[in-house]
Amino acid sequence: MLAEKKSLIARPSAGYEFGLVVLLFFTWGTVFLDRMSLLYLAPFIAPDLHLSHTQVGLLISALAVAWAFSGLLFGAISDRIGRRPVLVPAVFAFSVLSWVSGVVRSFAQLFAVRALMGIAEGPTWSTITATVEESSATNRRGRNVGVVVSAAALVGLALAPVLTTQIAARVGWRGAFFVAGAPGILLGILLWRYVREPVGRAESSHHKPSLKDYVALLRHRNILLCCLAAAGFMTWLFVMNAFAPLYITEVLKGSATFAGLILGASGVGAFLWGWTLPWISDYTGRKPALLFVALISAAVPLTYQVPYLFSHPWLLAFAGFIANGGQGIAALSLVLVPTESVPPQFAATAIGLATLVGEIIGGTAAPALAGAVADRHGLAASLWIAAGGAITVFCTALFIRETAPRRIA
Repeated sequence: MLAEKKSLIARPSAGYEFGLVVLLFFTWGTVFLDRMSLLYLAPFIAPDLHLSHTQVGLLISALAVAWAFSGLLFGAISDRIGRRPVLVPAVFAFSVLSWVSGVVRSFAQLFAVRALMGIAEGPTWSTITATVEESSATNRRGRNVGVVVSAAALVGLALAPVLTTQIAARVGWRGAFFVAGAPGILLGILLWRYVREPVGRAESSHHKPSLKDYVALLRHRNILLCCLAAAGFMTWLFVMNAFAPLYITEVLKGSATFAGLILGASGVGAFLWGWTLPWISDYTGRKPALLFVALISAAVPLTYQVPYLFSHPWLLAFAGFIANGGQGIAALSLVLVPTESVPPQFAATAIGLATLVGEIIGGTAAPALAGAVADRHGLAASLWIAAGGAITVFCTALFIRETAPRRIA
C-alpha cells in the first residue's frame, strides 16, 4: 500500500537526481559543521567566557529547542508551499549567524545567537531530507537519503573537530566560527539556481491537509516509535559530542587538538555507516539495519573510558571508527521509516515531528542534565548517559513495523 502510494509520484531524471544528492550532501554537511562547531570549540570557549559545564550544556540545549520547533513548523509549511521557499533562505540565515557567533562577548550573547541559529537550521533538516526522499526512485531512496544524511558525519563529525580545533589553536575560536559560516553562502546560491520543486510535492500541494489530518499522524505506531528513537539517538549524539572533548582534555589530560583528531576518526566511521546501512536497508529492511547500528553505537562513548585505549591513540581512534553508526540511525529513524509510514503530503511534517521530540529530549534536556550530572559526579557519568541513548534506540526498534518497499511489496 505504502509502496503503491510512493510509486505514483513522478520522478526526475537520474542525472538531476544524482546532482541533487551531491548538492544536498554538501548543504547538509555545512549545516552540521555550523551546529557542531560549538561542541568542539568548547575547550577554547569555556575558559575565555568563563563557562561552567552546565552552561555548555545550556548552549547546546538553546539551539536544540529552537531547532525542534522551527523544524516542525517550517516542515509543515513546506508541505503546503514547497521546499525551495523554506530551504534557500534558511541556508543563508544560519551561515550569517555562524559569523555572528564569532563576535559574542558573554554567555548571554552566545546563548541568544545559538538559539537564533537553531531557528534558521531547523527547517533545513526536514526540507532537505524530504526533497531527497521525494526526488528519488523507489529502489534508490534508502541509498540517497543515507548519502545525504551521512554528510553530517563526514563534515560535522569527522572534518569539523579537526578543522575547528586546528584553526582555533592558531587564530582563536572566533576565527573558527568565521570559517565555518563561509561555505553556506555559496551553497545557498547553488540551491537557488539548481534545485527544483519535487514533482510529487507539486502534485500533493493540491490536497491541503487539515489540522485533523496532522493530529492523525500521532495514530501511526511507527511515528510514535520513531519519536522515541529520535530522543535516544539525539541523547547519544549531543551528549557524547559535547562532553567527550571535555573528558579527553580535563580528565585524560589530552590536548584539544588531540580530542579533535580522535573524534574526527570516529566521524569518518559514522560517515561510512551513514550511507551504507540505509542503502543495505533497501534490501534487508529498515528494522534489522536499525537494530544493528543502534547496538554497535552504544559502545562508542564508553571507549573513551578505557585506559588501555587512551594509552594507544590509534586503537582509540579505530574503536570509534568501527562502532560509530549514528548517522545510520538518523537516516533510518528520522527520515526513512517516518516518511514511508505516512502519506506523501506529510513527509516533512513526519520528519519534523520525530525531530521535535528528539531535539526536546535528546538535544535539549539531555545535554543540560548531563552537564549538571558532570558537575556533580564527573564527566564519565555523562558518557554513560550517551550510551543509554543508543540502547533506547535499540529497544524501540524492536517494535517498529517494516516499511522498506522491497520488503513489504
